[in-house]
Amino acid sequence: MEVGRLERYLYLIIPNALLRRVLPLFAKYGFFNETADTQTPISFNMWYNQKVKGHCREAYWPVHKNSVVTDPQNVYCGIETSPGFSPGNYIQAKGKIYIGDYTQIAANVGIISANHVLEDNRKHDHKEVHIGKYCWIGMGALIMPGVVLGDYTVVGAGSVVTKSFPNGYCVLAGNPAQLIKELEKEKCVFHKSTHEYNGYVEHTQFENYRKINLNV
Repeated sequence: MEVGRLERYLYLIIPNALLRRVLPLFAKYGFFNETADTQTPISFNMWYNQKVKGHCREAYWPVHKNSVVTDPQNVYCGIETSPGFSPGNYIQAKGKIYIGDYTQIAANVGIISANHVLEDNRKHDHKEVHIGKYCWIGMGALIMPGVVLGDYTVVGAGSVVTKSFPNGYCVLAGNPAQLIKELEKEKCVFHKSTHEYNGYVEHTQFENYRKINLNV
């Protein structure tokens, strides 16, 4: 998954047209083909901009060139979950952020796990953020420090979530976000992809990767 310094140098001088054709033939880069039909398909352009050119290189999941991720070692990404995949995301992980499997995040979403101390704005108060499985965070929404959202929570576009809804199976909207609808669990679809990845890492290898590289 990681690209070494020598590899990066070679990839910078090899024509992109050739790399696009050759890299998917290697097992290390199987994610290009195996994520093609998923909710977060890993494109060559996104991978190249990130892992070769260096935008958010430390993140182990695909990040759009117009998104920002801080402290990626403090972020747990579930299967097929990539905060920052959509343009304009701001993922601030001074505290820890946990996002469950198959959760999707729209453009211009902010997820913040630390805020300035009111009495001393040089300092930050860290609070973990937990977002469950199969959630949908709508465009322009903001998830504030300390928030816990249960599985299948849908956050409406432009909402500001300042408190927790740990039971999930609901729709939230507004500023501050309020419960506007409850979902029937038996109607919710718990889909799975044939090939499962936590970002660029095959799911079967993720726990080992997590123990070595992450703080979550």
